[in-house]
Amino acid sequence: MRNVLAHRAAVVGASAMLLLFPFSTAAQADPVTQPDTTQLSADKLPAELVEAITRDLKISPQEYLDRAAKAQELGSYAEDFREQHPDDFAGAWIGLDGKPVVAVTTNEAADAAAKAGYDTRIAPVSANGLEKSLSDVNGWIAGLPKDVASQVNSASIDVLDNRVVIDVVNSPVGQALNLPTMLANVKVMLSPGGGGPVERGPLAGDTYITTAGELPKTPISEISVCSLGFNAVDDSGQAVNISAGHCNPAEGQQSPVFLPNHQNVDDSQQIGVFSKSSVGNPADKLDYSVIKLNDAGVKAGLDRPAVRGANGTTLEITGTARPVVGAPICKSGQTSSFTCGVVAADHVETQLFVADGSSRVINGFAGTACTLAGDSGGAIVTGTLALGITSGSNASGAPNCTEANLVLAPEGGTASLGIPVADIVDTVGSGMRVRTISD
Repeated sequence: MRNVLAHRAAVVGASAMLLLFPFSTAAQADPVTQPDTTQLSADKLPAELVEAITRDLKISPQEYLDRAAKAQELGSYAEDFREQHPDDFAGAWIGLDGKPVVAVTTNEAADAAAKAGYDTRIAPVSANGLEKSLSDVNGWIAGLPKDVASQVNSASIDVLDNRVVIDVVNSPVGQALNLPTMLANVKVMLSPGGGGPVERGPLAGDTYITTAGELPKTPISEISVCSLGFNAVDDSGQAVNISAGHCNPAEGQQSPVFLPNHQNVDDSQQIGVFSKSSVGNPADKLDYSVIKLNDAGVKAGLDRPAVRGANGTTLEITGTARPVVGAPICKSGQTSSFTCGVVAADHVETQLFVADGSSRVINGFAGTACTLAGDSGGAIVTGTLALGITSGSNASGAPNCTEANLVLAPEGGTASLGIPVADIVDTVGSGMRVRTISD
């Protein structure tokens, strides 16, 4: 799940893809964390983020903030609406025009959503029905032999078209799959395998390296590279950083974390250890880590409520959010800096195969922002709100996002897996919270 250093004198490369195996929509537990959705003004956004917004989303910075705010409002409304109309609710999303949409199965439910000010769409199958179909698909995949199951890239709910989509490798085995005939509404798809100043010191989106042993004695093949995620604190005020679980080279152990010295990697400064890490633990099904920072990490600057991409200008974090389909997102990372996209699916479930051949289930959300090797663990924001941590991508092996976008365009473009930061905070507990400008 991680790549390694190519040279001790030049830190490059990074962690690996997670979106290689089936992922699907999964039910979400009732939220525990109540997010603060305060946003910065458009003139406070970093120049590099503004460039990414206009380049990738082709909207203005103000529209980016407005859509992010609308998405959080829609998410709260949809949750309440589904509780009141469990058999009529069929999904909700932010459209390409920025308008919030609620899909329903009856005219009565459509009238209720319309009275609340939302655009509506009549759909044949409720969200509950689609989730039942998806559960059947997952059961079918789980029963396949491993060499056959590996030919199913993903299974997910497409709320816009009200159907389940199964992405199958365009191979002899994939084409020969005998799909279940009892599943309705299923589509099969074939595919090939402005702002502040530049801050000194590390921030979310910058590079860290880690190893299971002593750094000078560790072979190059065992030194991995990831991106710092959101700065946070626990209930005792201890400074921590939230990153990806698969970045820990020794799962369950307190592996050391270093800021890389690009001239002499062996002389890199230790800034903390992994105090917690989880990759598909059945209790939480998340991919996350908590890096406990030492005095050197705090003195280096990892106690600030800010993120950036690849040592660029900074973005201050104003609150937290939950994923909503269609919401605009931007991710920071040490390899590809700021890139932007939208939430493609708010709840996905990924089957991750690990080195010993076993598989683990990861829950998260899907996004379209380009993500490259080394970006794993980095921060994902919507507006100026903390949304998630980068877990994996279908573009991990690409040299740059331009090539990734060109190569993957016929298959629907770049896709990445994010882990909701609110779910991580709820799972870790102990009063942990993401740092914001209100601290």
